[in-house]
Order: sequence, then C-alpha cells, then structure tokens
Amino acid sequence: MLPRHRVIGLGIMLLLLLVAPPFLSSFLLTLLTQALIYGILAMSLDLILGYTGLASLGHAAYLGLGAYSVGVLTTRHGANFWVTLAVGLLLAAVVAAVFGLVALRATGVYFLMITLALGMVIWGLAHRWVSMTQGDIGISGVPRPDLGLPWSLAKGIPFYYFSLAGFLLALWVLWVVVRSPFGQSLVGIRESESRMRTLGYHVWLHKYIGFIIAGTVGGFSGVLWGYYNGFVSPADVELATSVEILLMVALGGRATLLGPALGAGVIVLLKNLVSVYTHRWLLILGAVYIGTIVYAPEGIVGAVRQFAKGVKPEPLRSKA
Repeated sequence: MLPRHRVIGLGIMLLLLLVAPPFLSSFLLTLLTQALIYGILAMSLDLILGYTGLASLGHAAYLGLGAYSVGVLTTRHGANFWVTLAVGLLLAAVVAAVFGLVALRATGVYFLMITLALGMVIWGLAHRWVSMTQGDIGISGVPRPDLGLPWSLAKGIPFYYFSLAGFLLALWVLWVVVRSPFGQSLVGIRESESRMRTLGYHVWLHKYIGFIIAGTVGGFSGVLWGYYNGFVSPADVELATSVEILLMVALGGRATLLGPALGAGVIVLLKNLVSVYTHRWLLILGAVYIGTIVYAPEGIVGAVRQFAKGVKPEPLRSKA
C-alpha cells in the first residue's frame, strides 16, 4: 500500500488534471495533451531503464511504429480506432521481441549502441519505404478517432480527456507490472544479475519480457500520438526523440513511473514555451538537466522524497 500522504498527493494531481482543462488556453491544453502522451512513452522506457537498468537509445522507434500504424490504416483503409490500436500494439510488440533478441546479447554501453542502431533501422525505413510511409513528406490528414461518443474527439478538451484516460490506463498497467513479483525480480536483476542467477532466476528471459512490455506500451503512446498530431513523419523516430525520452526519465526520476511522466511535462513545456522567446532553448534545457543531475541525481521525484524526509539531496560528486 502507498503511504497516506502519497495517496493524497496523487489524488490532488489527478483532480487538477481533471478540472484544469476548461480554464486553460488552447495552447496550454495542447502542451498538456502532448505531455500526457510523451509521459506514457517515458514511463514505458522507465520499465527497462529505471527498473531493469537497461538504457535504450532507440525507444522512439515504438512511438513511430504505433503512429505509422494509425497513419497508414486510417488514411488508406479507413480503419477504426480499435483496429489501429490492435495493429499498433501488435506491431510494436513483435518488433520489440525481434529487437530484444539482438540487443539483449549485450550489456552496458554496447546495449546502448545496439538499441541506437536498431532505432536507426526504423528511422531508415520511415525515410526509404516511400510506398508505405511517404518518406520525408510523411503521412498527413490522419482523422481523430470516432468512438461513438456524444462528443467529438476532434475538439481539444475531449481529446485531452481521451489522452488522460490512456495515460491512466498505461500507468495502471505498468504499476501492476512493477509491483508484481516479476517487477521486483527486474529490480533484483538491476542490482545484481549474478545474485539473481544464483537464486535460480532466468535473468535473460526476465529482461526480454520486460523489453517487450516496454515496447508495447511505447507503441500505445504512438497510437495516441498519431491521432493527436494528425501527421506522422520520420522526425517521430529520429535519434533526437529517443534522447529526449531518456532525458525525461533521468530528469523526473528513474524507477518511479510518475517521475518520467513529470519529466515529460517539464521538457514539453520548456521545449515549447522557452522556444517562443529564444532559439537557444536547447541550452536552457541542457542547463536544467545538468543542474538536476548534479544537485538531484535521483531526479525531481527523488529530490522531493528526500526533502519530505528532511534529508538534503547530496550533490553528485566525482569518485576521483
């Protein structure tokens, strides 16, 4: 069970997310919707980065797979939401299963480089498979889903609540996973693979299943992104997107789930609000990230937890 104060805090956050949209401008509502979708993607990466200790530089591939599934099926075949959702999740799961067979042969920086290469494979397909993806032009005109509701998801506020429901569903699924014995075994693998092997755990299989779950949830965020953005292009799967997702997890706090979602909100807001006033927003974002790593190595959520306990966060120090 969660501590009472944490339950109260989460309840307040959920209440704010529910009541705030009618009072926000269309621009801020757009940013909040983006933050929810990227929050799902960041939480999915947190499953393998924060809980398993595997840093991936190709996680944007699953966002792209889900988004391209929506783009191709809706614009060419008139598929409904449930078909695109099923195809997007299945495609992301299959690709994650294949990629996992290759990437999990390595560890550390070698795993990082392999995931980078695999992510670039998807980026290359998005560029070169013109008959399917339209190449650099991208796929435009993706309609919002029609779920037979009394309100249209083409409007900002209904689609925000639709994205919020998707975010809460993804959060619940990942929370069940990390709280389960399987999730606890992932933490054990992160801390000491040799110890887990000695205890009889199939370390590779646990990491492989976690990798597939993370990719599938990432594909879910891509389905939402395709419907939200109405446009899919190779920019959705490029390296910069994967790096941003890594920053979201590190900034918010690894192995916390809500921390990466918070990091997603911070980065989306900085990226869009600061860029209005200066073209050097990347420098500001980099300064915020460096400051967090140096003065709050456990991320924003970790710093808040330490502050609540009356413990001053220790700056990151060199071991030299």
